[in-house]
Amino acid sequence: GGWALFHEGDFNISASVKAYYALKLVGDDVDAPHMARARAAILANGGAARSNVFTRFSLALFGQVPWRACPLMPVEVMLLPRWFPFHLDRVAYWSRVVIVPLLVLASLRPQARNPRGVGIAELFTTPPEEERDYIINPTGSALGAAFLVLDRVIKALEGVLFPAWRRKRALAAALAFIKERLNGEDGLGAIYPAMANVVMAYTALGYAQDDPDLVTAKRAVRNLLVRKREFGYCQPCVSPVWDTGLAAHALLEAGEAKDGKVLQGALDWLAERQILDVEGDWAVQRPGLRPGGWAFQYRNDHYPDVDDTAVVALAMDRADGARYRAALDRAEEWIIGMQSRNGGWGAFDADNTNYHLNHIPFADHGALLDPPTADVSARCLSMLAQMGHTTDDPVVQRAIDYLKANQEEDGSWFGRWGTNYIYGTWSVLCALNAAGEDMSQDYIKRAVKWLQLMQRHDGGWGEDGSTYRGERRGECKESTPSQTAWAVLGLMAAGEVESPEVERGIAYLARAPRGSDGRWVEPWYTAVGFPNVFYLKYHGYAAYFPLWALARYRNLKRSNTKTIQHGM
Repeated sequence: GGWALFHEGDFNISASVKAYYALKLVGDDVDAPHMARARAAILANGGAARSNVFTRFSLALFGQVPWRACPLMPVEVMLLPRWFPFHLDRVAYWSRVVIVPLLVLASLRPQARNPRGVGIAELFTTPPEEERDYIINPTGSALGAAFLVLDRVIKALEGVLFPAWRRKRALAAALAFIKERLNGEDGLGAIYPAMANVVMAYTALGYAQDDPDLVTAKRAVRNLLVRKREFGYCQPCVSPVWDTGLAAHALLEAGEAKDGKVLQGALDWLAERQILDVEGDWAVQRPGLRPGGWAFQYRNDHYPDVDDTAVVALAMDRADGARYRAALDRAEEWIIGMQSRNGGWGAFDADNTNYHLNHIPFADHGALLDPPTADVSARCLSMLAQMGHTTDDPVVQRAIDYLKANQEEDGSWFGRWGTNYIYGTWSVLCALNAAGEDMSQDYIKRAVKWLQLMQRHDGGWGEDGSTYRGERRGECKESTPSQTAWAVLGLMAAGEVESPEVERGIAYLARAPRGSDGRWVEPWYTAVGFPNVFYLKYHGYAAYFPLWALARYRNLKRSNTKTIQHGM
């Protein structure tokens, strides 16, 4: 009766509360069957008070819960010294850009426009003003319990701790942070939650409707809207650099002319978007390192993406290393500089591993930090290996050691940015192959065995977002073309091109349904924004990954070799 976070997923309380309230705001009858079913499901799961922190902030803005339902996040956070246990530099880029305008809203405590006074009191098991257990310990730990006590103490002393003069100074610091990173019509952080919070913060501060910053912020949000005749939706962000880089890899594998209009045009377009002059937030941890990365979106100069940078550089090097030498040298320098102390790479920052912050009440979504992950680290290793770095290079050896240390017990690797262990295992196997690892080693054999065991009866592979929950990790769902392509590419990287599992996977891709535009039909969300919080569907995945796998299989069979040592 409720809503899930992805296609045919489990009930999610926060998604269900938001969906119900959205429908009620636009006029759906609360007694309509779909509303009654949703209401019953929400109440059966503890009611709206059990929603996550971000949902409760939204409900507070609409006056549906008291502000004490939200963890205290005073704007004075902007004034904390860097040595303090909580500081913006200690959290992930996405948390940073979402939090700062949210601090403004939480300090001003404005009310959202609601001309018809639409409320959702019927979704609470206890009247919202009487509820006492909004704030929870996100980890159940002693440290989490201590942070809960601290939240209550600071709330009780809020008037003493945050006098008007200090609040004014903190608001100015927050607005200066936003202004520097506003990013034109691509938006703060180029991600929807931050962009929406900026519009609301500016409005709450009384900015005139024709204020240039407010006008720009609104346009950034509107640019994310997709309107069709039958439906519409708002994208969380756009991914042109990522999609162009991956599409280039598929076309290279398929035999598209390296110096032709399509590939050279795409790679020249990417070269123009390399970030060479802006030292973004990543420079706090890596002062003196020259910029050289690419963002995920059209523009996001303060926040280049490590994974995107590796993917783009791999494609450029494979297509025409001489033509793009200057870009590749800067990318190589930046990627090496962004390696974390443990040998891995995070997505946007180095050594973003302040794990104590996962215990604060605000962190109930479990995505406050940006630590190194196997999939991003594998891509960086792939890039460096393809560009000539060997295991004699300490950067390479530390990366391999990191990947070995982070292999799961069953032989797979976790996929932080793609669903899930299939994605992570594909990424790592390709990297180890490119780095020249002996693919007959036991730890690699265990990964191969895991992929083979996960193959479905139809020859394909499939995971959904539920495998990000520990108790659900062994589940294998309906096969999808993109995940089947990852599994096949991973097995071929491990020398299994002649195996029956690869043959069956290729047969699945060859017969899988395709739409009129040539893309394979794929219902599942096979990517992830934040595990257990929100999931993504890249519409291009159903085009370039299956093409890539089929083309590589063809190329390997023609050349009578077991593997091709490209980085991806």
